[in-house]
Amino acid sequence: MQSSFTDLEYAAKKKLTRRDRFLAEIDAVTPWAALVAELEPFYPKGKGRGRPPIGLERMLRMYVAQQCFGLSDEGIEDAVYDSQSIRRFVGIDLGREGAPDATTLLKFRRLLEARELTRGIFEVINRQLAEKGLLMREGTIVDATLIAAPPSTKNGEKARDPDMHQTKKGNQWYFGMKAHIGVDADSGFVHTVLATAANVADVTQAHALLHGQETVAFGDAGYQGVEKREENQTPDVDWQVAMKRGQRKALPNNEYGRALEVFEKAKASLRAKVEHPFHVIKNLFKHRKTRYRGLPKNAAQLFTLFGLANLMLARRHLLACDAQGAS
Repeated sequence: MQSSFTDLEYAAKKKLTRRDRFLAEIDAVTPWAALVAELEPFYPKGKGRGRPPIGLERMLRMYVAQQCFGLSDEGIEDAVYDSQSIRRFVGIDLGREGAPDATTLLKFRRLLEARELTRGIFEVINRQLAEKGLLMREGTIVDATLIAAPPSTKNGEKARDPDMHQTKKGNQWYFGMKAHIGVDADSGFVHTVLATAANVADVTQAHALLHGQETVAFGDAGYQGVEKREENQTPDVDWQVAMKRGQRKALPNNEYGRALEVFEKAKASLRAKVEHPFHVIKNLFKHRKTRYRGLPKNAAQLFTLFGLANLMLARRHLLACDAQGAS
């Protein structure tokens, strides 16, 4: 296909922006062919006299760009027109065609939600990581993070989202939901995702965050007593849970107490891996607040976000593997 003037102008740029590099890395490490194969059986075939559907990979790329930049359906449509790097990532030449509109993307997103295909996206990505030897099975770190929801009642229902709830953390109240994750203790990649209302205690979800092949599981002080719960009565998993702050402060200043303090620091260092995917979705992808109304829609989005977060965390290794394979 002949390159347009804008394509040639873009290719001649002397400086790559951070957005250019970011999209280039996402493009390189995303298993597009496997994802298209996962979604293709559910995507409209365009039979009949109606307008043929936009290509599946193009819609998937637009959806991925939307998630990576934390944009609304209208926001990513505008971004495609405003940003040459996003147009190039999605695969659109405005000299020949228009960009998919917000309504088209909304329908695509609803298809993913209705068919639970975002879980499939997450699982395809993790299968790729496993094939590269990046997902081990011996240990899991569990944790949860709060994601705020709009508390306003200025909407059609004149009510807050009934699926979201209020909870207190420290001396501050939060309204929203929780994202619970199980993370591979060796690599730091997310293997399990759950969503609940914010008032659900972390410890009640711990068993559901294990994949079943662990020999050890780690959690912060919010998981105290997890091994005593009925659903966790399994001799195969050794739970290593952090002491509460008051307990650590009360440790005796003797050899035994100092040894326990060293052990607690070692556990804390290992548990720090669970913060990396949270950092990616909240700070890199700008997902600090729920975008949709209702827990199911927001839970579906989390699978995509954490799948993409795994790719971002693994990108250096994946790019190195691709470079070795090409040489």
